[in-house]
Amino acid sequence: MLSSSDVLLRRTTTALAVVALSGLLLYAFTDSLSFVRLSTTFSSSSSLFNNSNSLTSVKKQQTLERILKNAATKDNTVIITTLNEAWAAPNSLLDLFLKSFQLGNGTDKLLNHLVIIAMDQKAYERCLVVHKHCFTLVTDGVDFHQEAGFMTPIYLTMMWRRTEFLQHVLELGYNFVFTDTDIMWFRDPFPQFYSDADFQIACDQYRGNPNDMNNRPNGGYIYVKSNNRSREFYKFWTTSRETYPRTNEQDVFNIIKFDPYISKIGFKVKFLDTAYFGGFCAPSRDLNLVCTMHANCCFGLDNKLYDLRLMLQDWRAFMSLPMDLKHEWIVSWRVPQKCKYSKPPKKL
Repeated sequence: MLSSSDVLLRRTTTALAVVALSGLLLYAFTDSLSFVRLSTTFSSSSSLFNNSNSLTSVKKQQTLERILKNAATKDNTVIITTLNEAWAAPNSLLDLFLKSFQLGNGTDKLLNHLVIIAMDQKAYERCLVVHKHCFTLVTDGVDFHQEAGFMTPIYLTMMWRRTEFLQHVLELGYNFVFTDTDIMWFRDPFPQFYSDADFQIACDQYRGNPNDMNNRPNGGYIYVKSNNRSREFYKFWTTSRETYPRTNEQDVFNIIKFDPYISKIGFKVKFLDTAYFGGFCAPSRDLNLVCTMHANCCFGLDNKLYDLRLMLQDWRAFMSLPMDLKHEWIVSWRVPQKCKYSKPPKKL
């Protein structure tokens, strides 16, 4: 029979073993959940349509799913743009945007896959007049109808609302090309996309290497494949807004692209060459190559409209040339002009 001291020693040893084993199990459990922690901790876009009327939210969700299904390609890809009343008004950016598809080389068919997201009721009504795939994403208590000055509170709210919506599209299983409405489409971009990337983004400055994380990205043009990695990344991205308040989604992306978590989940980013996906920051000089041109590095709606109209004139002139002269074309765009001298508004 064991003495009382032996019993005490055995109980103590057992207790210490249990504590040690619990610690090991907790460590292993925590490490195994490193990939899924975003799913449980980070906010989900499932609340995108939440309001006091649950029936309305259900109907909005059903409407969105129907529109995406009708617009999607065979591989479940849609083209998405967002706009407000100021950009949707007659003779404003929406008209130029749609016109570029009609004037582009083989881009007219892509309009069948374009979904226009209206951020206010007036923009939605205008969309219904000019296009067949329209969805309204009105935000309770926020008025998006006027031109949103760069980095103003209303601008930041609109940009993050847009990013949350795109996260929701990924969660529904759709790949997407997101395009700002001030981007002109001149050629089908899909042949220029990389097959091995989850996320591809245009650049204000491109350093010659699509894998160089020091490229300066522009969130106005993004191609994303819907998979576990991209959905996980978008949760990380939208929640990072809390870490970096008063910062727009593009600048937050530029910070978190270096986060070790990106590599840990296997998320692959590529940066698009400005030779094909250019803009006023870095124009696509060769009109024989250009797919899209963005009115970036430009402030003020009137300045954008002036230069984009000039750009479409240049494209018409190029397209009217005989094929042999097109390949000898050495003159590039006349833009930017007014945009070149535009300045961002002073920070509040």
